[in-house]
Order: sequence, then structure tokens, then C-alpha cells
Amino acid sequence: MIGLSLAFLCSHWVSVVHYVHMFQLNAYKTGVQFRWFAKNKGDYLRKNAAVLPVFLALLAPVGQSALFLVCSCCFLLQGYLNRPRQAKKPLVYTNRVKRMLVTQGMFLAALLLFLFSVENPKVQAACLAAAHLLAPCFVLLADRVNMPLEKSINQSYIKDAKRRLREHPGLIVVGITGSYGKTSTKFFLHRILSVKYDVLMTPESFNTTLGVVRTVREKLKPFHEIFICEMGARNVGDIAEICDIVRPRYGILTSIGPQHIESFKSLENVVRAKFELPDALPGDGAAFLNFGNPHIRAECLRRGQTGQTVTYGFSEDCGYRAGNIVTSGEGSSFSVRMPDSIEMSFETQLIGKHNVENILAAIAVADFLGVERRRIAMGVRRLESVPHRLQLIRHGKDLLIDDAYNSNAAGAKAALDVLAMFDGCKILVTPGMIELGVKAKELNEKFGAQASEVCDFVILVGKRQTESIRKGLADAGYPDDNIFISEDIFQGLARVRELDGKGKQKVVLLENDLPDNY
Repeated sequence: MIGLSLAFLCSHWVSVVHYVHMFQLNAYKTGVQFRWFAKNKGDYLRKNAAVLPVFLALLAPVGQSALFLVCSCCFLLQGYLNRPRQAKKPLVYTNRVKRMLVTQGMFLAALLLFLFSVENPKVQAACLAAAHLLAPCFVLLADRVNMPLEKSINQSYIKDAKRRLREHPGLIVVGITGSYGKTSTKFFLHRILSVKYDVLMTPESFNTTLGVVRTVREKLKPFHEIFICEMGARNVGDIAEICDIVRPRYGILTSIGPQHIESFKSLENVVRAKFELPDALPGDGAAFLNFGNPHIRAECLRRGQTGQTVTYGFSEDCGYRAGNIVTSGEGSSFSVRMPDSIEMSFETQLIGKHNVENILAAIAVADFLGVERRRIAMGVRRLESVPHRLQLIRHGKDLLIDDAYNSNAAGAKAALDVLAMFDGCKILVTPGMIELGVKAKELNEKFGAQASEVCDFVILVGKRQTESIRKGLADAGYPDDNIFISEDIFQGLARVRELDGKGKQKVVLLENDLPDNY
């Protein structure tokens, strides 16, 4: 029984760590984990196929030693076949994950203590096999058991963050949210405001409640004058919760679109959630709204003027209006008409009209906060590409346009427009767009049709989730010989290297890169 137990522990722990990893990527949301599991039933059966012979061995007339040997071999084979592979975003062993694994260990210890008291070897083997198959359930059970403790710990972190912010009464908090564009706008605003102020921003994509809390507790210093807080949401109330903690004085709403529809359920809920930021601003604050976005404009017209509102965009009625946009593979130039009717010229090494839109938001806030306009122009000129957001990367004579963090329809179309600017063999590598709910099929088909007009080759990452893109390509008459299917991004990029560019520069657009839970 000792040898069988060790073999079981090796195999079972591999499964537990895998499902904890997926749970972390699914934001520790039980409902999201269930939906993920339902989509990956086939993968679950494949991963557990080597354990099924254990149940067949229980029916065979063999002795205890032979039975345990067969079962041990099955468990070890299962563990070997499912050993950890290279992950795009590896499991982060946070304190929460460590507590979950400790709870898992307690479950296993209790199970083994019970089985050592059982004398029937077939019952012992059957229980271990069943426990292995139930690994996904054990992960959720551990989270449920730990939930009271986790809530208590999280509340203590939130209280500490609020205390730190109260002790910093002169801090100006600028909140940023939107269905897309918020991270790029955050980086641009940070760079431009830094020419005058000491600025802290939430790093990378730390845009959840606990991500913001962690930033405040670990990064906020007495010398900081401005805190730029990116606010993400998957449900109504998420942004309001962050606003209750950081108390923003200013807010930027970059966009509203059909993003995270699977969790929001409707576009109306997305609108409600995003407007939680303007609604939370004080009377002496200001909301900076992208009037080029039809959903933002429509909601503002429905509500009427509430509080101090500053609009930006490309239309004549915007407070900050960008025009005369010229973009090329070398960068962009544009002009901005300020609210006082003064028009200024700007240059940036960034490409794409949507980058101009995000820069315009940063210009508006910086101007409002008193940064000299000549210094704003200098900051714009020095802006660099945000990692994985239309980031240009040279590989010898070839060029990679890394837009891996984008997964919305407007951004995907903008990325194709950027790809079209370059001369050479144009190659799209994409797994498509996700979390679009009932719109997923329609928008991915449209993306395929748009790609057919620009790309010489299309490499689809993952057969299942890219069927709609392939249909869009086919309906547009795109040659099937120029479409390739790869299992993962690594295989897709390997295929790029194999393609014959016929002597031309290869220009590769990496559009979205799904995490390991897809």
C-alpha cells in the first residue's frame, strides 16, 4: 500500500497543480472554472485515460501485489504523460495558492489515513483512482474551505490600503477604465505626467481590486503626487469597488465594446460597469470621455450633462480634437485643437490611429493638470510602444508586430490596418478573439474577412476556437492553401519561419495570444 500511495501522490499532485494553475488563470472564479471545465471535457478525458485501466484491474482475479503493481504503473504513467509543460504564464505561487495546496495536502493525508485502515485492497485502489479523477473538484473544495480565511485576509489588505491612502491626502488619483485602450493610455499618461510630477501607476495589468490594493501597499511612497489606477472589470460593481478604495478625483473612460460579454451577459451591463468610474468622481473632479466611441457618446446623451466632463476624439464637438493624422511605418504625426482653440502639432514614433486616440486622452489629462504644452509635446515624442500592444520587434530583416495583449474587434481591425502599411510578405498569426459571448462567431468571422484583404498567409492557433475566422476567410474567397493550423503559438511561429517570403521582408502580426487555460 505504501508503494501504491506514493505512485498515486506523484500523479495526483501533478493534476492538482495543473487545476490550481487553471483556477488562477480563471481569476479564482468558481463559475468561470466550471465553464472552462465544460469546454475542456475532452482534454480532461485524455489526461486521465491512463488511470482507467485501474478500474479494469479491479475486475481481474489477481492478488494484492499484482493489483497494486498494475495500479502503481498506471498512476506513474499518468503522472509522466501529464508532467508540466512550458507555460506562457506559469503558476504564481502566491500565498493564496500555497494555502490551497496545504489544504489539498490535508485532504490527501486524511484520505490515506482512512485507506490504511481499510483491509480490502480493491477498495483501496478504487478509492485512489476515484480521488485522482476528482482532482478538479478537490481544488474547488479547497478554495471553498479556505474562503472565510481568504475573505478575512483580503479585507485586512483593503483596510491597510485605505489607511495608506488616507495618510496621503494630497495625492491625486486618476482612474482609467475601458473595454480596451486603458493599459496603453495608462502608460502614455504616466510618461507624459512624469515630466512634471512624481507618478505611480498600477504595473502591467494589475487592474483588479487586489492588484490595485497590492500596488498601494507595496509601491505608494510619500513623495508620489499622482497615482494612475487602471481599473478592470468582468462584472457590474467591480469598478465601483476599486473606486471605493482609491477615491479617484479624475477618471478616463477610453472605450466601451463587447468585451467580456460572457461574464457581463450584455452590452448594457458593460456600459453600466464602465460608467461606475465617472459616477464615483467628486464634484471638483472631472471625467475624460472618448466621444469617438458611440456607446460612450450615446450614454452621455441619455444621461445629460452630469459633473465636469471633458471630451476627446476626432469629431468637431470634442473638447480635445485630433486631426491631420498621418501614419506610416515610421510613426505618426497629428494636430490637436485644445479647448481654448489653440492648435498644436505632435509627433510620435508609435503607429496606428487608435494609438493617436489613446495619446489624445493622455494629452487632455496632462493639459488639464497643468503640464506645460511644450513639455507635453516632448513627452509624446518620447513615447515608446507598450509591450505586446502593436510593439514593433525586428528579427534580422523580418518584422514582428506584437499585438498579443489585444483581443477586441476594434483593436484587431486597427492592427490589420497597421499591417497593411508595410511592404513585404504579410503574415497573420492569431488564435482569434474570446469572451465575446454570442457575438464571438460573428466578430471572428468578420475578422477573417478583414484579414483576407491584407494578409498573404494566415496561421490560426488552435483548430477549435479559430473555426469562425477560417469561415470568414473562406467566405471572402481566401485561398485555403494559404491558411495553416497550429496547435500553439510556438508551433505557429515555427511555421512562420518555414514560409517562403519570396525574397520579401516577412511582416508578422501576432494578434492576441490566449493564456494556457484556452
